[in-house]
Amino acid sequence: MIEAPQSFATGQHCDKAASDNGFRRRTDETDGWRRYESTTVQGSIWLAFEDSDLWLLAVEHAGVVSEIGLESAQIDGPGLARFRFEGLSDLHEAMHRLYELAASLPNGPLIEFERKVEDMPRATEAERLVVQRVGQDIFREGLVRYWRGRCPLTGIEDRQLLRASHMKPWKDCVTDEERLDIYNGMLLSGLWDAAFDRGLVTFGDDGQPLFSQSLSGVARSELRWCSTPVLTDAHLLYLRWHRESVFDKEG
Repeated sequence: MIEAPQSFATGQHCDKAASDNGFRRRTDETDGWRRYESTTVQGSIWLAFEDSDLWLLAVEHAGVVSEIGLESAQIDGPGLARFRFEGLSDLHEAMHRLYELAASLPNGPLIEFERKVEDMPRATEAERLVVQRVGQDIFREGLVRYWRGRCPLTGIEDRQLLRASHMKPWKDCVTDEERLDIYNGMLLSGLWDAAFDRGLVTFGDDGQPLFSQSLSGVARSELRWCSTPVLTDAHLLYLRWHRESVFDKEG
């Protein structure tokens, strides 16, 4: 049974979990579910407490629901899906990932880009390059959040060595929505990024690397990996474009 209305102590824990993870605007409370919003990401969340010592989280962001990797709870409540947690530490961990996904999944980066460049001039090539750099920085930060600051192939977490790798290059994208679509990229370490950018390596639908015949044996031996990226259907649309239009099949 959900505690409704929430007790002072329960409410304090909910407020802290929300605030610590980017949802600092408390709006209302209905049937024990306390609603929160963020000024930096889309979608509301709700927090509640069951009398069996379980914490509850409800989410309305469809992208978060599909990618957060948690089994939804069969309980009534707000949002598109609801989740149970046995302790506050588990709730905080899930909330942290929720914010990362909400900030990076389409179309969060696009909205941030449009807000930042709304009043920026674009009459000259130099001005357009400044706007492009803003977009590329936003895209990179989105990839850092989505891939949790780690190259999915090597496990490298040193930010100085990580690159925002477009599957469909910036210059070939028709719209800003494509350019800033987080599914149009991977966060790769420098050597993998260079090979991917030049079409010397691509990936199959299963995430396994595919190497061009023109890649030297020495280079191929240095392109080591310990795991393969988990790719969604949205990733695969762009990745197939990379295999057809960027990857050097013939060598």
